Amino acid sequence: MRRLLFMMSMFCAGQLMAQKQQWVDSVFQSLSNEERIAQLMVIRTSSMDAKGNPIMFDSLANDWVSKYNVGAVCLFQGSPAQQAALLNSIQAKAKTPIMVTVDGEWGLGMRFAGVKSFPYQLTMGAVNDAAVVYKVGQAIADQCKRMNIHVNYAPVVDINNNPANPVIGVRSFGEDKYKVALMGTRIMQGMQDAGVMACAKHFPGHGDVSVDSHYDLPIINKNMDELTALELYPFKELFAKGIGSAMVAHLSIPAIDTTPNKPTSLSYNNITGLMRNELGYNGLTFTDALEMKGVAKYFPSGEAAVQSIIAGNDMLCLPADVPKTIDAIKKAIEAGRLTWNDVYHKCKRVLEAKYDYVLGKTAAVNETNLLNDLNAQVDELRKEVATQALTVVRGNAMHAKPKAGSKTVYILVGNVPDIPMARLMKAQQHQVFFMPLKNGTAATADSLLKKINAFKPANIVVGLHDVRRQPANNFSMGEAAVSLVKTLGNKKGSSLLLFGNPYAMAQFDSTGYENLVACYEDDSVFQSVAASWLKGQFAASGSLPVTVGNWKFGTGATAAKSFAAVAPEAVGMSSDTLRQIDAIAAEAIAAGATPGCVVTVLRKGKLVFQKAYGHLDAAQTLPMQTSTIFDLASVTKISATTVAVMKLVEQGKVDVKKKASEYLPWLKGGDKENLTVENLLLHQAGLVAWIPFYKEVTDAATGKASPAVFTPFKQSNFSVDVTDQLFMRNDWVDTMYRRIYTSPVAAKELKYVYSDNDFILLGKLVEAVSGLPLEQYVQQQFYAPMGMRTTGFKPYEHFANSSIAPTEQEKVFRQQLVWGYVHDPGAAMFGNVAGHAGLFSNAEDLAKLYQMLLNGGLFNGKQYLKKSTIDWFTSYQTPISRRGLGFDKPEKNNSLRNEKTAYPAQFVSAATYGHTGFTGTCVWVDPATELVYIFLSNRVHPGGGDNRTLLDLNIRSRIHDVLYKSLQGKP
Repeated sequence: MRRLLFMMSMFCAGQLMAQKQQWVDSVFQSLSNEERIAQLMVIRTSSMDAKGNPIMFDSLANDWVSKYNVGAVCLFQGSPAQQAALLNSIQAKAKTPIMVTVDGEWGLGMRFAGVKSFPYQLTMGAVNDAAVVYKVGQAIADQCKRMNIHVNYAPVVDINNNPANPVIGVRSFGEDKYKVALMGTRIMQGMQDAGVMACAKHFPGHGDVSVDSHYDLPIINKNMDELTALELYPFKELFAKGIGSAMVAHLSIPAIDTTPNKPTSLSYNNITGLMRNELGYNGLTFTDALEMKGVAKYFPSGEAAVQSIIAGNDMLCLPADVPKTIDAIKKAIEAGRLTWNDVYHKCKRVLEAKYDYVLGKTAAVNETNLLNDLNAQVDELRKEVATQALTVVRGNAMHAKPKAGSKTVYILVGNVPDIPMARLMKAQQHQVFFMPLKNGTAATADSLLKKINAFKPANIVVGLHDVRRQPANNFSMGEAAVSLVKTLGNKKGSSLLLFGNPYAMAQFDSTGYENLVACYEDDSVFQSVAASWLKGQFAASGSLPVTVGNWKFGTGATAAKSFAAVAPEAVGMSSDTLRQIDAIAAEAIAAGATPGCVVTVLRKGKLVFQKAYGHLDAAQTLPMQTSTIFDLASVTKISATTVAVMKLVEQGKVDVKKKASEYLPWLKGGDKENLTVENLLLHQAGLVAWIPFYKEVTDAATGKASPAVFTPFKQSNFSVDVTDQLFMRNDWVDTMYRRIYTSPVAAKELKYVYSDNDFILLGKLVEAVSGLPLEQYVQQQFYAPMGMRTTGFKPYEHFANSSIAPTEQEKVFRQQLVWGYVHDPGAAMFGNVAGHAGLFSNAEDLAKLYQMLLNGGLFNGKQYLKKSTIDWFTSYQTPISRRGLGFDKPEKNNSLRNEKTAYPAQFVSAATYGHTGFTGTCVWVDPATELVYIFLSNRVHPGGGDNRTLLDLNIRSRIHDVLYKSLQGKP
């Protein structure tokens, strides 16, 4: 049966490919040679007059579509109704479907009159959970689909590492290459999952320039090592993750092409040599606009088009004149500079893209309720982004509310006095003063200062509004206004909220403001969010996406820690003894046991020790942080699956004495029908320890994953995430469960065999009973309400790689550095979520879960589990092993063992419970001493599990014993 399903799947996939090729060939054969050239062109549909009013090119666009059958149009200025009318007209005249494109980096509001904009990419770069960025991508795609737009020229994945950049600025996600890659990936996936092609731009990286390519050709004097390490990184990531298209910038980069004044958009070395051959990119390419001076200054429009195609581009964006461009390309072919086969190859690539993204999506745009539909999702997502992006650069993440009866003034520094923020402040009974931003004078500032002093406020809040996106003219901030803002910063109880480009905050870094807050954008939504923060309604969680003055990118105050940090002596421990941990951690790193680690210790609910050691990677490029997120490996078994089972038991939905087959009916009829939930939790159900699922689908000679089961890009029937470059066929998940179902079972006599398969089944049981995927159930029941922001499965959907410890450089099966994806190959094949592995967390968030268990199920005033349930699951439960229900325990004869053989450490009490993880992790709770001990490392980086040095040196246990030695009165 399985073979039949496989053959049917392959047959269907082959049929789809054949249908696509048949359509492409049919359309290609119907085109003349001139039309095949015209298929490579993207024409402009509108522009602006001197007063900023839209000029629609209806007549010209219709003419070029009718006469030459151009391949695509690009929408610019105009109302949605105007654009719809034009699109409906040209699609009706088109011989082949027109590809409709738009430059909508923050949605159609970037171009269309009356449409609201989604947040700038720089604003989204301040957010520390990329899930909302994915939602923005989906919403932008929904806007595009409402207008029958097929390609959005976004995201910008240029790294914003030059504050003086006149053209990128807020269009970039920021300065951290890992975060740029993550945010670019997530917004791309949001768009493409919704059926709209995304476009990575501006290859090979437009961030580090001080010249606008609209007006001249910028030069980047970096060597290839520098470009590879920084600028190219996000492009490589998005290329590997299947972005549909890329746009090539007009830049001069001598390290790539030494030809004087040769833009990268026209460079064979850049497009064919670097992008295609070295980076392996096979998607569609667009030139940046050929009308821009960065190329037009040095190459006439026809010649620019010819050289663009010679270089390897597919589509010519905004050539000045279609018939002249066609003529220039034909002459180049006659002269032997190009061949018709070059044109044919690119034409077919364009048609393939049309089959994927355009075919069936060219119906007339319905103008009924059009504007409301386009704006439907904007405000809600703007608020979500504004809330998550708000960044306290200096001060407390949770702003202290003004004391009752104290006076608060709001100094509105801006161009207009009557704005939503002013009204919100007045509604809170705050006095509001106004200072003109651009045209204010020193006399105006002095007069205002006297009024403020006379008012004698206890709290001064300065709101800097109308700060412009571009750095020119100091972001349009006048000298008098800047001087006043600096003066007010020296007053006690002062806060500064900057609504605009965060780079403008650099000039206030030496002021005495207690709170310096980047709000990023300046409309009613962002102002309302800032007002809510001032009232203490939420804690800021954003971080600077770029370096601003003395504040490095990533800076941002976080909410007050869940655990008060105290001196060890305050809870009966010795600081001097705890310092021994430093030496043990240093020994581990020096011996190559792990590139780094984090140690966190709580006693009596207080944080007594937390340190990060070493680096995330063996190359020592990223320092370890206490906030680093780790693959917890088998700690997943207790931190997700076991606590989920405990909750379901309390709810009366699971009885551990019952057969697992009562909850998983597919286990019936075989030798696993009578396995009990209890015995699965105790690892004594008789299942084999593990099944190497990956070996069955790996070529023994090459070590590569089978192309019959895996593809490098996500498809409808290959949608199981294994890594960012490997997607498994959907039906193979059932095959893996079948492998468990048919695996051997031990004899009738109970036998302790520590088994991943036990917990794979328990994970499925949780899903079957709760009706939710495992990752959603534990998020809802525990992680989200407990504020465990970093704890969860699939961190690659939420956090940048710079926040996550990489694991193995896998030589067989995935054949890449596993980073942000689960290390365990079996869990990876289950889509990075399984009952035995797949959970990630940083140390402090993980500590919340275990302090809750130590508290008898109570955390921050909420009861999550009953103390009786916790005591039951964490106590010894079987005569044949040391196990509790799900939880690991000390060896029962631990007191008779020495330092090397004791488990998990020599001095732990019998009440202790926890677990270790294969990647070099552990968590242990000792109710007798009220200790929570967490050790997180990535000891499998880069060489894999064969590196046993962490175990051989007994690092985790030795650190654990130091905690007991530090207790007063202990050895």
